[in-house]
Amino acid sequence: MKYKLLGRSGLKVSEFCLGTMGFGTEGGWGADAATSFDIIDAFANAGGNFIDTANVYKLGTSEKIIGDYLSNHDRDYFALATKYTLKDNITNPNASGNNRKNMMRSVEESLKRLKTDFIDVLYLHIWDNITPIDEVLRGMDDLIKQGKINYAAISDTPAWVVAKGNTLAELMGWSQFIALQVEYSLLQRTPERELIPMAKHFGMTVTPWAPLAGGALTGKYLRGEKGRIKPESNRLNEHSEKITKVVIAIADELGISPGNVALQWTRQQGFSCIPIIGATKFDQLHDNLKAMDVTLNDDQLKRLDEVSAISLGFPGDFFKEDAVRANSFGGFYDRVEKRS
Repeated sequence: MKYKLLGRSGLKVSEFCLGTMGFGTEGGWGADAATSFDIIDAFANAGGNFIDTANVYKLGTSEKIIGDYLSNHDRDYFALATKYTLKDNITNPNASGNNRKNMMRSVEESLKRLKTDFIDVLYLHIWDNITPIDEVLRGMDDLIKQGKINYAAISDTPAWVVAKGNTLAELMGWSQFIALQVEYSLLQRTPERELIPMAKHFGMTVTPWAPLAGGALTGKYLRGEKGRIKPESNRLNEHSEKITKVVIAIADELGISPGNVALQWTRQQGFSCIPIIGATKFDQLHDNLKAMDVTLNDDQLKRLDEVSAISLGFPGDFFKEDAVRANSFGGFYDRVEKRS
Protein backbone atom coordinates (compact mmCIF):
# COMPACT_ATOMS: atom_id res chain seq x y z
CA MET A 1 0.00 0.00 0.00
CA LYS A 2 1.24 3.46 -0.88
CA TYR A 3 0.21 6.64 0.90
CA LYS A 4 -1.06 9.93 -0.45
CA LEU A 5 -1.35 13.38 1.05
CA LEU A 6 -4.99 14.27 1.63
CA GLY A 7 -5.54 17.49 -0.27
CA ARG A 8 -3.26 20.33 0.73
CA SER A 9 -2.76 18.87 4.20
CA GLY A 10 0.16 16.85 5.50
CA LEU A 11 -2.10 13.93 6.48
CA LYS A 12 -0.80 10.69 4.98
CA VAL A 13 -3.61 8.30 4.05
CA SER A 14 -3.69 4.98 2.20
CA GLU A 15 -4.29 4.98 -1.55
CA PHE A 16 -7.65 3.33 -0.96
CA CYS A 17 -10.24 4.30 1.64
CA LEU A 18 -12.32 1.62 3.35
CA GLY A 19 -16.02 2.40 3.07
CA THR A 20 -18.12 1.12 5.96
CA MET A 21 -21.70 1.93 4.97
CA GLY A 22 -22.33 -1.83 5.08
CA PHE A 23 -21.04 -2.38 8.63
CA GLY A 24 -24.15 -3.58 10.45
CA THR A 25 -27.08 -5.74 9.42
CA GLU A 26 -29.90 -3.22 9.66
CA GLY A 27 -32.10 -3.23 6.59
CA GLY A 28 -31.52 -6.92 5.96
CA TRP A 29 -28.05 -6.62 4.46
CA GLY A 30 -24.48 -5.88 5.52
CA ALA A 31 -21.68 -7.33 7.63
CA ASP A 32 -22.08 -8.26 11.27
CA ALA A 33 -19.57 -7.02 13.84
CA ALA A 34 -17.28 -10.05 13.62
CA THR A 35 -17.09 -9.88 9.82
CA SER A 36 -16.56 -6.11 9.97
CA PHE A 37 -13.64 -6.60 12.38
CA ASP A 38 -12.08 -9.11 9.98
CA ILE A 39 -12.47 -6.67 7.09
CA ILE A 40 -10.78 -3.85 9.02
CA ASP A 41 -8.01 -6.23 10.08
CA ALA A 42 -7.39 -7.28 6.48
CA PHE A 43 -7.40 -3.66 5.31
CA ALA A 44 -4.95 -2.62 8.02
CA ASN A 45 -2.71 -5.63 7.39
CA ALA A 46 -2.51 -4.55 3.74
CA GLY A 47 -1.33 -1.12 4.89
CA GLY A 48 -4.70 0.64 4.80
CA ASN A 49 -5.31 3.36 7.36
CA PHE A 50 -8.08 5.53 5.84
CA ILE A 51 -11.62 4.62 7.00
CA ASP A 52 -14.86 6.34 5.97
CA THR A 53 -18.16 6.23 7.86
CA ALA A 54 -21.09 8.52 8.75
CA ASN A 55 -23.44 9.17 11.63
CA VAL A 56 -26.37 7.58 9.78
CA TYR A 57 -24.72 4.49 8.31
CA LYS A 58 -26.75 1.53 9.56
CA LEU A 59 -28.48 3.85 12.05
CA GLY A 60 -25.18 4.51 13.82
CA THR A 61 -24.11 0.87 13.98
CA SER A 62 -21.24 1.44 11.54
CA GLU A 63 -19.67 4.00 13.87
CA LYS A 64 -20.29 1.74 16.88
CA ILE A 65 -18.57 -1.21 15.21
CA ILE A 66 -15.58 0.95 14.29
CA GLY A 67 -15.50 2.31 17.84
CA ASP A 68 -15.47 -1.19 19.31
CA TYR A 69 -12.65 -2.14 16.95
CA LEU A 70 -10.58 0.97 17.70
CA SER A 71 -10.94 0.50 21.45
CA ASN A 72 -8.83 -2.67 21.09
CA HIS A 73 -6.40 -1.43 18.44
CA ASP A 74 -4.05 1.47 17.77
CA ARG A 75 -6.40 4.43 17.25
CA ASP A 76 -3.58 6.72 16.13
CA TYR A 77 -2.71 4.43 13.21
CA PHE A 78 -6.02 5.14 11.51
CA ALA A 79 -7.18 8.27 9.69
CA LEU A 80 -10.87 8.19 10.53
CA ALA A 81 -13.43 10.15 8.52
CA THR A 82 -17.08 10.56 9.40
CA LYS A 83 -19.91 12.85 8.33
CA TYR A 84 -22.69 14.99 9.71
CA THR A 85 -25.90 16.37 8.17
CA LEU A 86 -28.38 13.53 7.71
CA LYS A 87 -31.06 13.00 10.35
CA ASP A 88 -30.52 10.65 13.27
CA ASN A 89 -33.36 11.99 15.43
CA ILE A 90 -36.79 12.35 13.84
CA THR A 91 -38.24 14.41 16.71
CA ASN A 92 -35.72 17.26 16.50
CA PRO A 93 -35.85 19.65 13.50
CA ASN A 94 -32.25 20.68 14.19
CA ALA A 95 -30.97 17.10 14.19
CA SER A 96 -30.40 17.34 10.45
CA GLY A 97 -29.00 19.85 8.00
CA ASN A 98 -25.72 21.71 7.74
CA ASN A 99 -26.37 24.16 10.60
CA ARG A 100 -23.89 24.69 13.40
CA LYS A 101 -26.21 23.30 16.08
CA ASN A 102 -26.55 19.99 14.26
CA MET A 103 -22.83 19.92 13.49
CA MET A 104 -21.85 20.25 17.14
CA ARG A 105 -24.51 17.79 18.31
CA SER A 106 -23.68 15.23 15.63
CA VAL A 107 -19.94 15.36 16.28
CA GLU A 108 -20.45 14.77 20.01
CA GLU A 109 -22.65 11.74 19.29
CA SER A 110 -20.17 10.39 16.72
CA LEU A 111 -17.31 10.71 19.19
CA LYS A 112 -19.28 8.61 21.68
CA ARG A 113 -20.11 5.89 19.16
CA LEU A 114 -16.56 5.86 17.79
CA LYS A 115 -15.11 5.74 21.33
CA THR A 116 -12.49 8.32 20.46
CA ASP A 117 -11.54 11.84 21.50
CA PHE A 118 -11.11 13.13 17.96
CA ILE A 119 -12.15 12.64 14.35
CA ASP A 120 -9.46 13.00 11.71
CA VAL A 121 -11.69 14.22 8.86
CA LEU A 122 -15.23 15.59 9.21
CA TYR A 123 -17.31 15.80 6.04
CA LEU A 124 -20.41 17.83 5.50
CA HIS A 125 -22.48 14.94 4.09
CA ILE A 126 -24.85 16.65 1.66
CA TRP A 127 -25.64 20.29 0.94
CA ASP A 128 -28.95 21.44 2.46
CA ASN A 129 -29.20 24.60 0.30
CA ILE A 130 -30.13 26.59 3.42
CA THR A 131 -27.16 27.04 5.73
CA PRO A 132 -24.62 29.76 4.82
CA ILE A 133 -21.32 28.15 3.89
CA ASP A 134 -19.46 30.53 6.21
CA GLU A 135 -21.47 29.10 9.13
CA VAL A 136 -20.27 25.63 8.16
CA LEU A 137 -16.61 26.54 7.85
CA ARG A 138 -16.56 28.65 11.00
CA GLY A 139 -18.10 25.73 12.89
CA MET A 140 -15.58 23.25 11.53
CA ASP A 141 -12.73 25.63 12.28
CA ASP A 142 -13.94 25.92 15.87
CA LEU A 143 -14.04 22.12 16.16
CA ILE A 144 -10.47 21.98 14.86
CA LYS A 145 -9.37 24.52 17.46
CA GLN A 146 -11.14 22.45 20.14
CA GLY A 147 -9.21 19.36 19.03
CA LYS A 148 -12.38 17.41 18.22
CA ILE A 149 -11.61 17.16 14.50
CA ASN A 150 -8.36 17.58 12.59
CA TYR A 151 -9.55 18.48 9.08
CA ALA A 152 -12.64 19.76 7.28
CA ALA A 153 -14.06 18.14 4.15
CA ILE A 154 -17.26 18.22 2.11
CA SER A 155 -19.44 15.82 0.15
CA ASP A 156 -22.24 16.01 -2.42
CA THR A 157 -22.25 19.79 -2.72
CA PRO A 158 -22.31 22.10 -5.78
CA ALA A 159 -18.91 23.29 -6.98
CA TRP A 160 -19.78 26.98 -6.57
CA VAL A 161 -20.62 26.44 -2.89
CA VAL A 162 -17.33 24.66 -2.19
CA ALA A 163 -15.38 27.30 -4.11
CA LYS A 164 -17.05 30.12 -2.19
CA GLY A 165 -16.38 28.32 1.08
CA ASN A 166 -12.68 27.72 0.48
CA THR A 167 -12.21 31.28 -0.76
CA LEU A 168 -13.89 32.67 2.37
CA ALA A 169 -11.83 30.36 4.56
CA GLU A 170 -8.61 31.55 2.95
CA LEU A 171 -9.58 35.19 3.47
CA MET A 172 -10.71 34.65 7.07
CA GLY A 173 -7.86 32.39 8.11
CA TRP A 174 -10.13 29.38 8.71
CA SER A 175 -9.29 25.80 7.83
CA GLN A 176 -10.30 24.98 4.26
CA PHE A 177 -11.97 21.86 2.90
CA ILE A 178 -9.19 19.42 1.97
CA ALA A 179 -11.28 16.64 0.41
CA LEU A 180 -14.35 16.36 -1.79
CA GLN A 181 -16.49 13.21 -1.76
CA VAL A 182 -18.75 12.72 -4.78
CA GLU A 183 -20.15 9.88 -6.84
CA TYR A 184 -17.64 9.21 -9.61
CA SER A 185 -17.14 6.22 -11.87
CA LEU A 186 -17.19 5.18 -15.50
CA LEU A 187 -20.99 5.30 -15.22
CA GLN A 188 -21.05 8.69 -13.49
CA ARG A 189 -18.63 11.18 -15.00
CA THR A 190 -20.67 14.38 -14.64
CA PRO A 191 -18.41 15.63 -11.79
CA GLU A 192 -15.88 16.30 -14.57
CA ARG A 193 -17.97 19.31 -15.61
CA GLU A 194 -17.45 21.50 -12.54
CA LEU A 195 -16.65 19.57 -9.35
CA ILE A 196 -13.37 17.93 -10.31
CA PRO A 197 -11.88 21.03 -12.00
CA MET A 198 -12.80 22.98 -8.86
CA ALA A 199 -11.16 20.36 -6.63
CA LYS A 200 -7.98 20.47 -8.72
CA HIS A 201 -7.87 24.27 -8.46
CA PHE A 202 -8.09 24.18 -4.66
CA GLY A 203 -5.74 21.22 -4.29
CA MET A 204 -8.49 19.01 -2.85
CA THR A 205 -8.38 15.22 -2.99
CA VAL A 206 -11.45 13.63 -4.55
CA THR A 207 -12.71 10.56 -2.68
CA PRO A 208 -15.21 8.93 -5.06
CA TRP A 209 -18.07 6.96 -3.62
CA ALA A 210 -19.56 4.14 -5.70
CA PRO A 211 -16.48 3.84 -7.97
CA LEU A 212 -17.88 0.46 -9.05
CA ALA A 213 -21.35 1.95 -9.56
CA GLY A 214 -22.89 -0.23 -6.89
CA GLY A 215 -21.35 -3.35 -8.40
CA ALA A 216 -22.61 -2.74 -11.94
CA LEU A 217 -19.06 -2.34 -13.25
CA THR A 218 -18.02 -5.72 -11.86
CA GLY A 219 -20.15 -7.39 -14.51
CA LYS A 220 -22.21 -9.32 -11.96
CA TYR A 221 -25.52 -8.11 -13.37
CA LEU A 222 -24.54 -9.09 -16.91
CA ARG A 223 -23.84 -12.56 -15.53
CA GLY A 224 -27.37 -12.70 -14.16
CA GLU A 225 -26.35 -12.37 -10.52
CA LYS A 226 -28.62 -10.48 -8.16
CA GLY A 227 -27.71 -7.42 -6.13
CA ARG A 228 -29.18 -4.32 -4.51
CA ILE A 229 -29.45 -2.28 -7.74
CA LYS A 230 -33.03 -2.08 -8.95
CA PRO A 231 -33.68 -3.12 -12.58
CA GLU A 232 -34.95 0.37 -13.48
CA SER A 233 -31.72 2.03 -12.31
CA ASN A 234 -29.70 3.98 -14.88
CA ARG A 235 -26.77 1.83 -13.80
CA LEU A 236 -28.44 -1.07 -15.62
CA ASN A 237 -29.42 0.35 -18.98
CA GLU A 238 -28.15 -0.14 -22.53
CA HIS A 239 -25.49 2.57 -22.15
CA SER A 240 -24.12 1.19 -18.88
CA GLU A 241 -24.06 -2.31 -20.37
CA LYS A 242 -21.95 -1.06 -23.27
CA ILE A 243 -19.46 0.51 -20.86
CA THR A 244 -19.34 -2.57 -18.65
CA LYS A 245 -18.59 -4.82 -21.62
CA VAL A 246 -15.51 -2.74 -22.45
CA VAL A 247 -14.42 -2.96 -18.81
CA ILE A 248 -14.81 -6.74 -18.94
CA ALA A 249 -12.88 -6.99 -22.22
CA ILE A 250 -9.93 -5.06 -20.77
CA ALA A 251 -10.06 -7.14 -17.59
CA ASP A 252 -9.81 -10.29 -19.70
CA GLU A 253 -6.79 -8.85 -21.53
CA LEU A 254 -5.02 -8.17 -18.24
CA GLY A 255 -6.16 -11.29 -16.42
CA ILE A 256 -7.75 -9.28 -13.61
CA SER A 257 -11.28 -8.61 -12.41
CA PRO A 258 -13.53 -5.97 -14.03
CA GLY A 259 -13.68 -4.23 -10.66
CA ASN A 260 -9.93 -3.72 -10.71
CA VAL A 261 -10.17 -2.05 -14.12
CA ALA A 262 -12.97 0.27 -13.01
CA LEU A 263 -11.17 1.25 -9.81
CA GLN A 264 -7.87 1.89 -11.55
CA TRP A 265 -9.55 4.05 -14.19
CA THR A 266 -10.60 6.51 -11.46
CA ARG A 267 -7.00 6.62 -10.20
CA GLN A 268 -5.51 7.51 -13.59
CA GLN A 269 -7.60 10.58 -14.39
CA GLY A 270 -4.97 13.20 -13.67
CA PHE A 271 -6.12 14.48 -10.27
CA SER A 272 -5.66 13.48 -6.63
CA CYS A 273 -8.08 10.60 -6.17
CA ILE A 274 -8.61 8.04 -3.41
CA PRO A 275 -11.50 5.68 -4.22
CA ILE A 276 -13.74 4.50 -1.40
CA ILE A 277 -13.99 0.72 -1.55
CA GLY A 278 -16.94 -0.64 0.38
CA ALA A 279 -16.94 -4.26 1.45
CA THR A 280 -19.29 -6.51 3.40
CA LYS A 281 -17.35 -9.66 2.57
CA PHE A 282 -13.65 -10.43 2.87
CA ASP A 283 -13.34 -11.56 -0.75
CA GLN A 284 -14.73 -8.22 -1.98
CA LEU A 285 -12.02 -6.32 -0.12
CA HIS A 286 -9.32 -8.75 -1.21
CA ASP A 287 -10.23 -8.33 -4.87
CA ASN A 288 -10.52 -4.53 -4.67
CA LEU A 289 -7.07 -4.22 -3.12
CA LYS A 290 -5.55 -6.02 -6.10
CA ALA A 291 -6.13 -2.80 -8.05
CA MET A 292 -3.06 -1.42 -6.26
CA ASP A 293 -0.91 -3.39 -8.69
CA VAL A 294 -2.82 -2.48 -11.87
CA THR A 295 -1.79 0.07 -14.49
CA LEU A 296 -3.91 0.75 -17.56
CA ASN A 297 -2.05 1.62 -20.76
CA ASP A 298 -2.91 4.53 -23.03
CA ASP A 299 -4.97 2.40 -25.40
CA GLN A 300 -7.02 0.91 -22.57
CA LEU A 301 -7.64 4.32 -21.03
CA LYS A 302 -8.68 5.69 -24.42
CA ARG A 303 -11.21 2.91 -24.94
CA LEU A 304 -12.70 3.44 -21.51
CA ASP A 305 -12.77 7.22 -21.91
CA GLU A 306 -14.44 7.02 -25.30
CA VAL A 307 -17.17 4.53 -24.39
CA SER A 308 -18.07 6.46 -21.23
CA ALA A 309 -17.64 9.99 -22.61
CA ILE A 310 -20.13 12.66 -21.55
CA SER A 311 -20.95 16.11 -22.82
CA LEU A 312 -19.37 18.77 -20.65
CA GLY A 313 -22.11 21.17 -21.64
CA PHE A 314 -21.57 24.91 -21.67
CA PRO A 315 -18.97 26.30 -21.27
CA GLY A 316 -16.82 23.15 -21.15
CA ASP A 317 -17.53 21.96 -24.69
CA PHE A 318 -17.59 25.54 -25.99
CA PHE A 319 -13.99 26.08 -24.86
CA LYS A 320 -12.90 23.06 -26.93
CA GLU A 321 -14.23 24.38 -30.23
CA ASP A 322 -11.46 25.10 -32.75
CA ALA A 323 -12.81 28.54 -33.60
CA VAL A 324 -12.95 29.54 -29.94
CA ARG A 325 -9.41 28.34 -29.32
CA ALA A 326 -8.16 30.09 -32.44
CA ASN A 327 -9.66 33.40 -31.35
CA SER A 328 -8.73 33.04 -27.68
CA PHE A 329 -5.11 32.16 -28.38
CA GLY A 330 -4.58 34.03 -31.62
CA GLY A 331 -3.51 30.85 -33.39
CA PHE A 332 -0.97 29.91 -30.70
CA TYR A 333 -3.05 27.31 -28.82
CA ASP A 334 -0.83 24.34 -29.73
CA ARG A 335 2.31 26.29 -28.83
CA VAL A 336 1.26 27.53 -25.38
CA GLU A 337 2.02 25.52 -22.23
CA LYS A 338 -1.18 24.34 -20.51
CA ARG A 339 -1.79 24.21 -16.79
CA SER A 340 -2.44 20.72 -15.40
